[in-house]
Amino acid sequence: MGQRRNRCVLFAELFGGARAGTRSDYVELAHAAERSINRVERVVESNAGTVIARTPNTLTVRFEECDAGVLAACEMQDRVSGMLPVMGVRIMIRIGVHYGPVDEGSSVTEPVAAFAERLAGLARPGEALASGEAVMLLGSATRHFAGAEPIAGTRAEALEWPVYLLGRRVGVTTSAPPAALITPRLRLKHQNDVLMLEEARPIILLGREQGNDIVIIDPRASRQHARIERRREGFVLVDQSTNGTFVADGEGRERCIKREDIVLGGQGRIGCGFSANDVERDLVFYEVV
Repeated sequence: MGQRRNRCVLFAELFGGARAGTRSDYVELAHAAERSINRVERVVESNAGTVIARTPNTLTVRFEECDAGVLAACEMQDRVSGMLPVMGVRIMIRIGVHYGPVDEGSSVTEPVAAFAERLAGLARPGEALASGEAVMLLGSATRHFAGAEPIAGTRAEALEWPVYLLGRRVGVTTSAPPAALITPRLRLKHQNDVLMLEEARPIILLGREQGNDIVIIDPRASRQHARIERRREGFVLVDQSTNGTFVADGEGRERCIKREDIVLGGQGRIGCGFSANDVERDLVFYEVV
């Protein structure tokens, strides 16, 4: 038996309708499901989680702290809900988060993981639910991602603990200051695609791996190269790569960052592993609008 320590456990289940009929339809849906699970796994990695069990449509993940587990749950909701329907089918996610003693060398069928799975089963499509044990350990910067009061109704009555709804709009509607009722957006253009970083989509991932929001083909880019986050201080690019991320402003002044952050302002270009002043098909153009 392994050492028992208190940990945060997240259970996530992906599911969707089944309206397709031809073989090609099923293949297309399978690819959509694979892209969804890739996005969820990227969230796990970026929040320092450890996958302890996986099936084709579920993940059980262990986190050191409840803050990381709750942030991961909210980001998973954002990333999956941001995907477009395929063949009339929208991939959905439901999530359960619990905290308690975990035997790090045992099967995931132990009580903490089982209760997280039970919470996910009670969640409605697109919802994330967390136990009171997990919510009470959240720091001040994360507590507003959980509801102020436990959920009520039939599904709450059978539970032995109070349970809270999670989401970026449950408490404070945005991480930006409350006074900022009209907030700027960051427009990103890559080849023929245009994406908006905004309140409804606060994180965009860049990299060579399928499952990123912006997929860079250039071999100098890392699989999980960088991410851009909407934070209180603005739009922040976070480099996670081997070769660095090059950012040039509208006047061509360039800076290379490696394993560090930079706030994006005005307009400019981003090169993932290569100069943003080069003429490259994989350049990402940004503009605050």
